[in-house]
Amino acid sequence: MKVLDATRPTKAPAAPPPRVRRSRPRIAPLVGIAVAALIAELVPRTGLIADGALPPLSSVLAQLGREAGDGALWEALGNTVRTWAVGLVAAVAAGVIAGVAIGLVPVLRAITASTVEFLRPIPSVALIPAVILVFGTGYESGVVLIVYAGFWQVLVQVLYGVQDIDPVAHDTARSYRFGLWARIQHVIWPTALPFVFTGIRLAASVALVLAITGELVIGTPGIGQLISVAQSSGATTEMFALVLLTGVLGVLVNVGFRYAERAALGWHPSVRRSAGSR
Repeated sequence: MKVLDATRPTKAPAAPPPRVRRSRPRIAPLVGIAVAALIAELVPRTGLIADGALPPLSSVLAQLGREAGDGALWEALGNTVRTWAVGLVAAVAAGVIAGVAIGLVPVLRAITASTVEFLRPIPSVALIPAVILVFGTGYESGVVLIVYAGFWQVLVQVLYGVQDIDPVAHDTARSYRFGLWARIQHVIWPTALPFVFTGIRLAASVALVLAITGELVIGTPGIGQLISVAQSSGATTEMFALVLLTGVLGVLVNVGFRYAERAALGWHPSVRRSAGSR
């Protein structure tokens, strides 16, 4: 029977092999798009849907190409983007300012909590009749709808961001006698910034939906108005071409804000983890 020598160093256990991180296949989104395009092309040709109610994707793309050569389409697109941008900027500015102010004052947050929870679920579409009475049928009505809906998206995220501040960091800033602006700049803003970008991204998508909806219902100039005119005149292929354009615009908005978020928050651990997991 062998006796172990206590003075003899034991061999350390072998380190486990490094875990191989599986990268997400880059081709997966392209496969999904190809399958969706194939379905959109074949289903209208099977006869399951009434003739003319749903044109094939090839016809929609051809019509969109013809529309792209018309200046009216680009003018309408410019009007939609203008309404979306103006409303989004106003909503973000108001949401950030109100969120920081309410989040820093516990009494103010307690006073406004019930009001926020009451007003936030009200859909902006329900306000269209009142908005038309006050602001008319100009693009200002669409801006008001966007500001109302986007404001709550940004406000709630900023409030979450202010709540997420490390109490130790806050107390340290006070012990060093940081003023209000210094605390906002060096403690509050870096913590809340990821939440702010999340609110902006959500508000951007909601703003685009409301810009199109306002043009459809109110009749203000833009892509939504062209969709309404095409639908009422029976130009189904043109209508679906414009709907496809709004979908592409929504994807561009979402992707653009995601890239902007990664560029601005490259220093944040959550963004680095997200980039490393890809």
